[in-house]
Amino acid sequence: MFAAASLTQALEQIGKGFESQHPGVHLTFNFAGSQALRTQIEQGAPADVFAAASSVDMDAVVTAGYADPSAVQPFVTNRLEVILPAGNPAGLSKLQDLARPGLKLVLAAPDVPVGKYSRQALDQMDSAFGAGFAESVLGNVVSEEDNVKQVVAKVQLGEADAGIVYVSDAIAAPDLKTIEIPPQLNVTAQYVIAALKGAHDASLAISFVEYARSPDARSIFAKWGFGPLP
Repeated sequence: MFAAASLTQALEQIGKGFESQHPGVHLTFNFAGSQALRTQIEQGAPADVFAAASSVDMDAVVTAGYADPSAVQPFVTNRLEVILPAGNPAGLSKLQDLARPGLKLVLAAPDVPVGKYSRQALDQMDSAFGAGFAESVLGNVVSEEDNVKQVVAKVQLGEADAGIVYVSDAIAAPDLKTIEIPPQLNVTAQYVIAALKGAHDASLAISFVEYARSPDARSIFAKWGFGPLP
């Protein structure tokens, strides 16, 4: 099971529920940035299911022939939030503070879904807070990470004053402080999932996709901050 890093806590719990309904089945997860997982699949890494935080990465897998277009299903959404170290040494209190000169900000790289979404949100903030805001914020970036969990880790270690992650990742790190990004400035990420053509057990892979879209799974996703489909 290849899945976006932001799905870690939710899918590990959902996986246990799936295993309880399928005695003898043991799920093995590979969590990473969606773009990294896509590359692994394209290079022939064995995988039964791919759950991506971006349709762009799933589309590439489909185009490469590793999944049928009809197999791709949307299943959950997510939004962004700013995270701060527990002590908030920079004293940040609002989104506008992200443009403060000398601030240390960590984002995911632009080819990582959450990195792309973060930059889209900054563009929207540019309209709200004045031209040049996004440029000033991006000028404070001290590190670009390969997945969202690395952004969280940098902030937890105090190597950055702030980071932008998914709401689900902020919930999974309750030691951190947060600044909410309001809906009009936020970006909704729609996740997609598919059973892959090379699945070891095609019927079981399809069953997991169905389970990940079930009411039981949705309740777990909601607990971790994920939203329903539009």
